[in-house]
Amino acid sequence: MPLALLALAIGAFGIGTTEFVIMGLLPEVAGDFQVSIPTAGFLVTGYALGVVLGAPLMTLLGTRVTRKRMLMLLMGLFIVGNVVSALAPVFGVMLAGRVIASLAHGAFFGIGSVVAADLVAPQKKAGAIAMMFTGLTVANVVGVPLGTLIGQTAGWRTTFLLVAVLGVVGLLGVAKLVPDQPRPEGVRIRHELAAFRNVQVLLAMAMTVLGFGGVFAAITYITPMMTGIAGYSASSVTWLLVLFGLGMVAGNLIGGRFADRHLMPMLYVSLGALSVVLGLFTVTAHNKIAAAVTIVLIGALGFATVPPLQKRVLDQAAGAPTLASAVNIGAFNLGNALSAWLGGLVIAAGLGYTAPNWVGAALAASALVLAVFSSLLERRETGKGRIVAGSSPEPASVVAARH
Repeated sequence: MPLALLALAIGAFGIGTTEFVIMGLLPEVAGDFQVSIPTAGFLVTGYALGVVLGAPLMTLLGTRVTRKRMLMLLMGLFIVGNVVSALAPVFGVMLAGRVIASLAHGAFFGIGSVVAADLVAPQKKAGAIAMMFTGLTVANVVGVPLGTLIGQTAGWRTTFLLVAVLGVVGLLGVAKLVPDQPRPEGVRIRHELAAFRNVQVLLAMAMTVLGFGGVFAAITYITPMMTGIAGYSASSVTWLLVLFGLGMVAGNLIGGRFADRHLMPMLYVSLGALSVVLGLFTVTAHNKIAAAVTIVLIGALGFATVPPLQKRVLDQAAGAPTLASAVNIGAFNLGNALSAWLGGLVIAAGLGYTAPNWVGAALAASALVLAVFSSLLERRETGKGRIVAGSSPEPASVVAARH
């Protein structure tokens, strides 16, 4: 694998750290700005919405520059956002810093996926995408716990300054290691937008929303579930999240490896198994060991869908894939927000802290149904294409008479 993938992975590590580390530092941030925890939670919501909106916006703005230069500009935006967050005098400025940083998120992963795929042979594209996303998964194992620990001991502002330093390292890595690929000739905004007329692109994005949404339906409420149902102490939740992160790392690499060979079967297996495991989590959540094992499996099966789904979008939008790739990253965050909301609804309805697991199972099962439908539709279209390509321009009677 090219060294350029290492630079992309470093950038992904920094972005993944800043996205999730705030969840462990909300009490400290809320106390410093003298706001409530729910108000501080807007730092999470604002970031997620910034990713959804920023992915297409920043990608469209970057259509007139090379992908390498756009990646560098995005890392610069990411650095600025984290510095603003670290030095924020009031909560509103902190929120603005989070939104600034989030604008780089979707476009970086979207453009980075295209660059990573172009760096390798066609049969290794999903593996290259997975290598870049390894930075994001490792962030959940190393960056988030370490950033939380630093924030709790040295202050949360120190954490965001260190994340900004990671951004500088990522920027330098992109500048040094990523080749300066020329901007595709003839590709304009209208070409990028045309990809969304492809039903297969839209189906892949819907699978992204529902499939990964299933993961976050459960993980969003893991703290009350594990402390109130499984019997873990609050301090143990950090290590459970590390287990979740390890599962993500493994699933990402496995998904990338097999998606290059059997993309749709990989989606069938991962989405089907994810639906089953999420359903079982309503039972295993009552036992410490079984719950821990289930959390690892949810992380692995959930992230095993990421490389194949991202590659599916790239394949179906092959003529102008950059915008579609970036929007698909926003789809992950849209799924996170949707599933967290649905999970909150069933808890508020009095169905208990394990109820979001059923929501997640239903979402993953819905994604599996879409995957099967997408494959059947593709086969039907391919079959029609073969019939048209092999048809004779003459009537059958004329052909028969000739013979």
